[in-house]
Amino acid sequence: MAIYKRGYRTYSGPLTRERWRFLVLTRYAWRTIFQSRLLTAFFVFSFFYPLGALLAIYLNGNATILSLLHQSSELLVVGNKFFSVFIAVQGTFAFFIAAFIGPGLVAPDLANGALPLYLGRPFSRADYVLGKMMVLFGLLSFVTWLPGLLLFAAQAGVAGHGWIWDNLWLARAIFLGSLIWILILSLLALALSAWVKWKVAAAALMLGIFFLGAGFGQAINLILRTKQGTLTDIGNLMRVVWHDLFRIERHAFDFPPTEAWIMLILICCGCLALLAKKLRPHEVVR
Repeated sequence: MAIYKRGYRTYSGPLTRERWRFLVLTRYAWRTIFQSRLLTAFFVFSFFYPLGALLAIYLNGNATILSLLHQSSELLVVGNKFFSVFIAVQGTFAFFIAAFIGPGLVAPDLANGALPLYLGRPFSRADYVLGKMMVLFGLLSFVTWLPGLLLFAAQAGVAGHGWIWDNLWLARAIFLGSLIWILILSLLALALSAWVKWKVAAAALMLGIFFLGAGFGQAINLILRTKQGTLTDIGNLMRVVWHDLFRIERHAFDFPPTEAWIMLILICCGCLALLAKKLRPHEVVR
């Protein structure tokens, strides 16, 4: 049929509110995330440690079990070090999940020339980035701060009302420490996915930035006899920030937490700049 014989009508269905329009991308991306059995198995495996920690908290506050074990006091101290180790372990799981999912969020759109189709609709570049970021934010939240706050609530129920008011700052540290790590992983994964259009190469590059960055920082420290080289190690930057949030004593070879905060902010700004340069509603082909 000739095109002039077709009758076109505008869309008359329900419209998503402009404020929440970015969630359309998130909703459709979530439909394809768990099609990989490997990712599904790894995601389920990441809950084993929180379940073990929850069981430990229950046993720790059960007087009957403690008497059977001939323990006059608690089996373990549930405090800042306990939750700091929890965030470090779950943060590792979050890193591998982000490395698996993140590179596939933007790269296919750029490789297939689909970005102009998105931005040709009532979508801004900020909406596009936010919609893709929410995919990782929602998934990694189930691995990090949500189970962390659940453990905090369980310990508060076991220890009594006085404990929660004395340790409310721990809940803030769990949430803020997880939020910073999720933000770093999300922005870095999206930036690499935008610049490296091959999903496998982007995932390998993300792993390389973390592992090679640590080795590069150690080489700088040995050659220049300084400790500032570890500023290139994102994992070490987060460790310093986590220790600061959980009020853990800083090691003598660690740099001040202020420097770690500044470097993380610069990394986020750099990732946003890379995304702003690459995500455009048109592409010039030479």
